[in-house]
Amino acid sequence: MLRKLVSLGLLGIALPAAALAQDSEATRYDKALAAGYKAQFLCSGLWNGGKSLADIKADELTGIYERIADIVPTLTEEVDHTRRQVRVGYANDAPPRIAVWNARSGCTGMPIGVGEVASGSPAMPREYFDDRSWPMGDRNAAAPATAASAALNAVAGRAFEPESFGGRSSGVLVIRHGKIVAEKYKPGHDLHTSQRTWSVAKSIAGTLIGHSVQRNIVDVNIPVRIAAWQSPGDPRASLTIDQLLRMSSGLVSDTAGNRTDPVYMGGAAVSERATAWPLLYRPGTRYRYANNDTMLAVLAARAQHRGHQTAIGGPQADLRGFDPYVFFQKLGMTRTYAETDWQGDYILSSQVWTSARDLGRLGLLYLNNGMWNGERLLPEGWRDYVSAPSGPQPDRQFGYGASFWLLNRSEGIPKDAFAGFGNRGQYLVIIPSLDLVIVRRGYDSAEDRFDIEAFTREIVAETK
Repeated sequence: MLRKLVSLGLLGIALPAAALAQDSEATRYDKALAAGYKAQFLCSGLWNGGKSLADIKADELTGIYERIADIVPTLTEEVDHTRRQVRVGYANDAPPRIAVWNARSGCTGMPIGVGEVASGSPAMPREYFDDRSWPMGDRNAAAPATAASAALNAVAGRAFEPESFGGRSSGVLVIRHGKIVAEKYKPGHDLHTSQRTWSVAKSIAGTLIGHSVQRNIVDVNIPVRIAAWQSPGDPRASLTIDQLLRMSSGLVSDTAGNRTDPVYMGGAAVSERATAWPLLYRPGTRYRYANNDTMLAVLAARAQHRGHQTAIGGPQADLRGFDPYVFFQKLGMTRTYAETDWQGDYILSSQVWTSARDLGRLGLLYLNNGMWNGERLLPEGWRDYVSAPSGPQPDRQFGYGASFWLLNRSEGIPKDAFAGFGNRGQYLVIIPSLDLVIVRRGYDSAEDRFDIEAFTREIVAETK
């Protein structure tokens, strides 16, 4: 893994008092986080997303967390296109923050204090299927033009008018009966532009776990096997993946759960940070939205994979590992990257980069009830499982299933609608009863959010 590529370790030198006095400890840490954030997004935007440096700075690095928003523009980046690395300095007496890219899992942010990293790019290039027929590729993707599709395209166009639904749209895709009936992108974006999914990654995590359930490797209802919780008497060992997917772990953290700065910006390892929090409530009794729950669900699924590999033995065991890249290739999601921390654990609460069409393909998998090209990739009842509000529910207009939000309380929208929601306006809406998938990508700010409920309602109205 990438941790083996680190050639200089964390700083262990004593710094002069005058140097330390330049910034308070909190200010210095915020600068380090800002530098890590900038390195990560420049790296991912360039080589996952296929975007220009100017567009990344205009789109990805504006409207961001208040904690680092004023710091990021003051930091200078160094882009190494040969080694596919980005370095961003933040202090004269510290090495720059580093993000390094590879073709399989995208960019990895290294820990604060790492001084140098060898190239992380593997020799084997990523394979694309653009010339294949839709949905594996991009040929023959569009449905014939009709009055109905013209109406849907008109609604899609209004998504780019802030006065209609709010936010800053970058892409809209509508799929009906397996074909694209509406598609639009902002200038500088196209069908192959990837953006960060933010928390739509949680729904992708639930899908990957479902694929493991289909292969009889993972059971979501047995106690987790997370190594940090296996000491005798640790009550967290009783948690299940099902409870983690439903945000009902009962674990506490230092925020409401939707911020994980040390992992997202600080280069901290998932296995170190997400496992550190204690139980506050009995598992399965309280809903609390938490990035940690999703990261822990993936850790637990991977632990079951390792147990399965040990049981079957031999080098063939690796062929049945938890591998998002292989799953994405099966679906033709060739512009999708599931990023990892520096120790190789997936940050599947947020750090997936993908295109609008790739999200559409994921939606089609659910419309097909887990079948793809004649192969069952998800258990037959997995769609019902992820969209069932069988756990404790949030006190807001949307319900919650197992890694997906539910639109079952939304007027004018079929009760079977479920969705992946992500920060900055990332949405994947799936409505089986209408054979409909809606994708919206954006660069929204906290002050100006896209109204996905109203947009979905208008799309639904044009399908009847």
